[in-house]
Amino acid sequence: MTPTIELIKSHRSIRAFKDQPISQETINLLVEAGQAAATSSFIQACTVIQVNSIEKRQQLATMAGGQSYVEKASTFLVFCADMKRHELACEMNDAQMQSGFTEQFITATVDCGLFAQNVAIAAESLDLGIVYIGGIRNKISEVSDLLSLPELVYPVFGMCIGVPDQDPDVKPRLPLSIVLKQDSYDDSKDRELLADYDKHVKSYYHSRGSNTKEMGWTDQISGMLVKEARPHMLPFLQKRGFIKR
Repeated sequence: MTPTIELIKSHRSIRAFKDQPISQETINLLVEAGQAAATSSFIQACTVIQVNSIEKRQQLATMAGGQSYVEKASTFLVFCADMKRHELACEMNDAQMQSGFTEQFITATVDCGLFAQNVAIAAESLDLGIVYIGGIRNKISEVSDLLSLPELVYPVFGMCIGVPDQDPDVKPRLPLSIVLKQDSYDDSKDRELLADYDKHVKSYYHSRGSNTKEMGWTDQISGMLVKEARPHMLPFLQKRGFIKR
């Protein structure tokens, strides 16, 4: 196993950070690593907002559901799917951009995911910790207003970055045989594999020092998926110029 693969497999979400700043030079380097990610058709549809304002950080922490580490982490970045500059590119070439296609939404969102994961791996290679903050989508309209995001731009998620002040265990992932299938989709053994995986997840939660849970993976997922999942997202995205056709 290479050091790179070992680093990737050792990922943990960090939610406690030391009061230790990260230089702007380092942040620039991390974002440049993000830019090196694959991008669909060279579209480069990710923009990163580095939030330095203490007041804005406090508001974002509240909007994200009271996640205090949004405020306390050394650095907080918001990754935005951005088709605005593409509209400008068309204008610069006297072309009328055809926007609102679902495919454009998908490619821009995937670009953000690839970009951000490069940032995460680069940060962890420097012994920094990260945690993704999807909770900013709880109040996505308010977050967009706070960050002055224009039409054709939406915040996909945030990311806290800092020097870790905790050392959690690696959370066990799904069995490879569930995730990696050969030639076709065969889930005939998945029920048995998931039942065994539930035991591993329960053991993980039982052994960790804080925020212990008495549940496996399937009951977590079933509990989550019987609820509405941010139904405000579709009208918000359509209002912003996405997913119209």
